[in-house]
This record gives sequence, structure tokens and C-alpha cells, in this order.
Amino acid sequence: MYFLKRLLNTSLVLIGVLVLLFVIFQLLGDPAKLIAGQTGDKSTMDNIRKSLYLDQPKSKQLLFFINDISPLCVYDSAEIKDKEIHGLFFGRKKLVGLKVPYFGKSYQSKKDVLSIILKAFPLTFLLAFTSIFFATIIGIFTGIITSINKNTKIDHIGIFISNIGISMPSFFLAIIIAYLFGIVLNQYTGLNFTGSLYDINEITGVKTIDLKNLILPALTLGIRPLSVITQLTRSSMLEILNNDYIRTAKANGIKYNHIIFKHALRNAIPPVITVVMGWFAELLTGAFFVEYVFGWNGLGKVTVDALGKLDYPLVLGSVIFSAFIFTLINILTDIIQKKLNANI
Repeated sequence: MYFLKRLLNTSLVLIGVLVLLFVIFQLLGDPAKLIAGQTGDKSTMDNIRKSLYLDQPKSKQLLFFINDISPLCVYDSAEIKDKEIHGLFFGRKKLVGLKVPYFGKSYQSKKDVLSIILKAFPLTFLLAFTSIFFATIIGIFTGIITSINKNTKIDHIGIFISNIGISMPSFFLAIIIAYLFGIVLNQYTGLNFTGSLYDINEITGVKTIDLKNLILPALTLGIRPLSVITQLTRSSMLEILNNDYIRTAKANGIKYNHIIFKHALRNAIPPVITVVMGWFAELLTGAFFVEYVFGWNGLGKVTVDALGKLDYPLVLGSVIFSAFIFTLINILTDIIQKKLNANI
């Protein structure tokens, strides 16, 4: 019942996002001119407007827009063939079915938008996962160290550094880190200013994996969540360490390391996991400028490039896909949180 309620709320949020995006993109100009270009004649643009339902009233355009993106749909057989929509359909004249969401085709490459998104997203996932893994491990460890050394120099230094990390915007950090480690210290670090997961040999065309290019963008994305996780772990640990059962455990002669990792950390970790999942969702859907600065060919860079080229279907598809991923991870976070609370 809880899962169904969350799923309903998520569906309503996504519908709200769709309506908002539809309104925004209605204000960005005539898509027919963008597709046909400067040399397109009137008949060509009229045909494009008809294929995109731009000759219909705004209310109908919105319904067609939601029908294309929604898994549940109603189509004519000609539309399914023309748009190359994949799914299961039933009926004769009007076909009702369950399909893969259709985001249209890119204005620039003429490729299916969803195929472009699915090709770029794994790189964004790898970058976000690496960043949050690095941030979680170091953040929890640092939070434990600062909590057990409360009001010492170690604690003050840890808080000071984490405050700086929280206050630094990711796009600013990206520029500083890329310049410092990719240019100034390049001869020592061996790290490139830009580069994606795959390097292509210009002569042979052979594609090779270069994980070295992952280091700088992952470090940049991980600094802010690392700082937040450090401070949250510290405050959560301090609260637990002041409880009576911790004092009783100390009085009974239980080893301090056992108290910290077996009792205190176990009870302090649930709010940290919630924050980690929240940051993971944010990194998955908000790494646009970091990917662009480092030339990492994930969903963020694809979206920024598409925006610069006024490729609205690709931008629209990326935003909707990101919103879906964000809400999905929020549901998973709630489920994990309930499981953790039940086991404490």
C-alpha cells in the first residue's frame, strides 16, 4: 500500500513536470523552422508542423505530448509505423497499448532521442556512482574520526575543510580542479584536462577504455557530498555517543572500537544513508556543467550541447528522463530507510 501511494505521488509529480516543460517549450519558438532550417519552404514547414501536431489547439498538443511520453497510449496504426514506436498494442482502428516512451527525434542527428539518452546515461551513472562511493567511504570515516576527537584540532580542521567543501559550487570547483591538475600539474599527475571514458585512436579508429579520465570529474562531483556526509556522520555519532547505553557499555569494559563500530555507527548510519541516496540522485541528474567542463560524454554534456544547438526534443527528453530517475531513487531511498529503521 505504501509503495502504491508513493508510485501515485511520483506519477503526479512527473505529470506536473511534463505540463511545465510543455508550457516552457511552447515559448521557445517554432520547431518547424529549427528542423527545416533557413532554406525550408512553406510546404515543408507545414508538413513538419502537421507531423508534430503543431497545427492542433494547445490542449490537444498537450494530450498528444503526454500520449507520446506515457507508457500507456492510444495510437493509429499509421502513427506507430511512422514514429517507429515499440510496444504491445491491441485494437483495430485505434490501438491501445503499453509502449516504450517516445521522445521524438533529434533535430540535429535525426536519431531517436531515447536511444541517444540510453547511450549517454551509463557514463553519467558510472561518474555519479564513483563520486558518491568515494564521498561515502571518506565522509563516514572522517565523520567518525572528528566525532571521537570532539573539540580537538582534528575536529576543528575537519569542520573547517568540510565547510569550505559545502560552500563551493561544483561548476567553480570543476574549473579550478581541471586547470590545476589537468594543466598546471599535468606533468606530475598525468591527468587530462578533458576526456571521456573511451579514447578513440585517430589513425586506427580503435576504441579503448581510459579510467584515468574519470578521476578529476569524480573528485569534483564528490567534494560537496563528502563534506555533507562528514558533518552529518559527526553530528549523528555525537548524539549516539551521549546515550546512556553507550556509557553503560563503556562501564562494562567493552572495547572502545567495538562500541564505536558495533553500537554507535550502526545506529548513526540510517540518516547518513538517506543523505547518500539523495546526493546520488542529485549527481545522476545534476552533473551537467561538470561533465561539460571535463568533456565527459554523459547525459549532462549531451543535454548542454543539445541546448546550445536548440535541439529541443533531446533537451526535453533528457530533462524528463532525469526527473524520472530522480523520483525513482527517492522511492528506493524511502524503502531502504524503512528497512533500516525496522532492523535497528
